[in-house]
Amino acid sequence: MDKKHIVIIGLGGVGGYFGFKINQVNGSEKNFTTTFVARGQTYKTVKQNGLRLLSSEHINTVTHPNAICETISKIATPDLVLICVKEYDLEHVCQQLSEVITPNTIVLPIMNGVDITDRIRTKLPHSTILPSCVYVTSHIKETGVIEQKGFPGKLIFSEDQEHLDTNLDWVLNVLKTSEINFEFKTNAQTDIWTKFMFVASFGLITAKYNSSIGAVCTDKKQKEEAIKIMQEISLIADLKKIHLNDYTIENLFEKAATFPPDTATSLQLDINSGKDNNELELFAGAIINYGKIYHVNTPCTAKIYNDLLHIIN
Repeated sequence: MDKKHIVIIGLGGVGGYFGFKINQVNGSEKNFTTTFVARGQTYKTVKQNGLRLLSSEHINTVTHPNAICETISKIATPDLVLICVKEYDLEHVCQQLSEVITPNTIVLPIMNGVDITDRIRTKLPHSTILPSCVYVTSHIKETGVIEQKGFPGKLIFSEDQEHLDTNLDWVLNVLKTSEINFEFKTNAQTDIWTKFMFVASFGLITAKYNSSIGAVCTDKKQKEEAIKIMQEISLIADLKKIHLNDYTIENLFEKAATFPPDTATSLQLDINSGKDNNELELFAGAIINYGKIYHVNTPCTAKIYNDLLHIIN
């Protein structure tokens, strides 16, 4: 039986962390083959020196994949593809993947967002796509080096409701032997939407006011606007028959209070630093689009979306 081929696209904080853990096990067990996809200097550094992970989880901090390439077109017959890119690269990545995947390829996007699976399916309509959300505190410390802090990362994912006959046992075994903290569910939409409610509301408000998670919790105006965004998301989730806990909003503010008060969000940093790309569409765009589909008014999100467009432009 041929070895399974696992591909990790994107070696940022998320892809680098999970790619390292999967490949480190493969380096000793050699039960499958791995390919990393990275661009520019990251590609050159990892190709020459391997991928490094600074984490209390691992003593050995360097791992070398079987192959690393700069373009998806170089991939051959992948069995499992982990998409770990920013939202604004998703369609381009999926378009390239459509040329190299097989009918049996399983796609696991490890990304924030509630519309990720839908967007992938428009480009890869026949693939098995596993909806997921992830909790991990990791970032690029320097080129080819990922730093992870705090608790081990956790991956929550579920079956593809359109491909329930897909055998996922080997995927679960890969994650287990890689010592990845994961939870596999029949349906993970509640988890995905709960996390989205947190990252979207705090991301949009901190970006608008160039503030912090602590400020959103303590400033009356910022907190009120964050709650309105959460309520708009909750209404959409209800119409999609995704059950969110009655205390979800309260619980999310309790969670936010555990962060250092000056904690920034990635959307805030990207927009207020003038970065060319950002994930405004991932958060506000998705809320507004789903609002139109399900006839839910989203005035608070729409106003903040327009305010941020003015900042960007």
